[in-house]
Amino acid sequence: MATTALGHRAHAAAGHAEPTGIWSWITTVDHKRIGILYGTTAFMFFLMGGIEALLLRIQLGSPDNTFLSPTTYNELFTMHGTTMIFLAIMPISAAFFNFIIPLQIGARDVAFPRLNAFSYWVFLMGGLFLNVSWLFGAAPDTGWFGYANLTSRQYSPGINVDFWLFGLQILGVASLAAAVNFFTTVLNLRAPGMRLMRMPIFTWMSFITQVLLLLAFPVITVALILLMFDRFFGTNFYVPSGGGDPLLWQHLFWIFGHPEVYILILPAFGIISEILPVFSRKPLFGYAAMVFSGIFIAFLGFGVWSHHMFATGMGPIADTYFSLVTMLIAIPTGVKIFNWLGTAWGGSIQYKTPMYFALGFIAMFIIGGLSGVMHASPPADLQQTDTYFVVAHFHYVMFGGSIFGLVAGAYYWWPKMFGRVLNERLGKWHFWLMLIGFNVTFFPMHILGLNGMPRRVYTYPAGLGFETLNLLETIGAFILASSFAVFLYNIYRTWRGPRNAPADPWNGATLEWSIPSPPQEWNFAEVPVVHGRDPLWEAKRERSGPLPEPARVSGEGIHLPNPSYWPLVTALGLTAMMAGVMLIHHLGPWGILAGGAIMLFGIFNWVFEPAG
Repeated sequence: MATTALGHRAHAAAGHAEPTGIWSWITTVDHKRIGILYGTTAFMFFLMGGIEALLLRIQLGSPDNTFLSPTTYNELFTMHGTTMIFLAIMPISAAFFNFIIPLQIGARDVAFPRLNAFSYWVFLMGGLFLNVSWLFGAAPDTGWFGYANLTSRQYSPGINVDFWLFGLQILGVASLAAAVNFFTTVLNLRAPGMRLMRMPIFTWMSFITQVLLLLAFPVITVALILLMFDRFFGTNFYVPSGGGDPLLWQHLFWIFGHPEVYILILPAFGIISEILPVFSRKPLFGYAAMVFSGIFIAFLGFGVWSHHMFATGMGPIADTYFSLVTMLIAIPTGVKIFNWLGTAWGGSIQYKTPMYFALGFIAMFIIGGLSGVMHASPPADLQQTDTYFVVAHFHYVMFGGSIFGLVAGAYYWWPKMFGRVLNERLGKWHFWLMLIGFNVTFFPMHILGLNGMPRRVYTYPAGLGFETLNLLETIGAFILASSFAVFLYNIYRTWRGPRNAPADPWNGATLEWSIPSPPQEWNFAEVPVVHGRDPLWEAKRERSGPLPEPARVSGEGIHLPNPSYWPLVTALGLTAMMAGVMLIHHLGPWGILAGGAIMLFGIFNWVFEPAG
């Protein structure tokens, strides 16, 4: 028997009632609802980041343009990068962590449900904190990387940098809380029989991501604390005139920043590794190699940070080391690409929308990876750094990789999350518009960069040969935006229709497809017992056919944690305390004390609240 309790009998008793209303969302500790909150909020921020990008492209669409002022341009490209990385890609990945991981490992919830709610509310507060800066005319304007000495009081005397500094600190708390939660969940709540080497590959890549978060985010936290002391208390960690070193910031930032790249891409790797086997109708090729290559990528990811710093004059020994390790990290990445192609090769491929995005992901990520290997050579990097070639490279990795992968996951798991299958015809329109718009926008940047166009300039004079390609990129950006308009229409149209998704619309292999769509609050009426790597496929083979549609059952006798609003109160207190630190020169210590009091009040009631 591959797995037990995959089909359920309906109980006669009433059991738990599904909560309804806005208050039920505010107080929820259900991992699935928190996943939907994460996804909805992050997608709103993604649309904001996209609008910021369109404004940048309008400015650069023609030479000597005055559509944006230099100051506004600096604010927009800083907020675009910060929004897409910290408020869009990471939390959209977290939406899938929340909704899918407990279902894939056969758990009824995460290890710490209230901490899970707290991480969402802190993320929301951090995102709002960053974007409130627009209302004060003080949006961050020094780039998402915050290089010293641009962030010093001498060069940035306003509160622009302060919003960025404390916003990232708040978001860091959310990321660390979530990482602790999912690390513990995967280690401790797996269904009986689900050994580590039987875990779904998405769960594996997500687990590795949590390790990266736990190791990388403390580094950026330290860097931001040092920056806070420089700006507020007169220290000189990054100020040369006081004995500090601006390169210290670059080292600390990129020790975080390069693992952050893998924090952004590994969840997409996991999603693609789930989709390809299902739509190729064959198991994942080289499962063990995929797991260990992911671990190897994470390990090497902490040893390549200074390839971002070849232009700083580190010397030949440092350049040689970081060049070699950067080339070495291409090997496990190549293993993954080989195994994805091996999975599809010879399979009975079903060309559904998730498969389109998965195949598009592979093609676009290969282009981004190849240009990344080019940056491993210091002489080549010296020519390409701070040009649009680098902009092209990281967009092929972050958008062509992460976003394509996350959109593939949205189409794949949408029926499970909402009980509705997104329209296939509109999904394919979304794919082709996104693929064409993406390449028209970003591929010409390779050529512009090699021809010498620097990044982070708000305009350029006519006659340099940049005009045609920049206009083409702006047209491509609007095609790309139209693809997400199609996606929004697809969501609207599907939402108006009835729930039409069966439990297993794709003939899936993992446990989430064994329960009704959308799942009930308690997930599994009986905790499944796993005997293999693809438990659902094995159960189908034993029956020599599809499994019966699982019935929706009562949750009588199943313990569920009580809803709670104290995680929200605690998150509000934390945010108020950070705002108090930012305004310490105006409010004195009273803002910090008020915020701290609210946070401690929330924690006290959280701790002593009945668990359920």
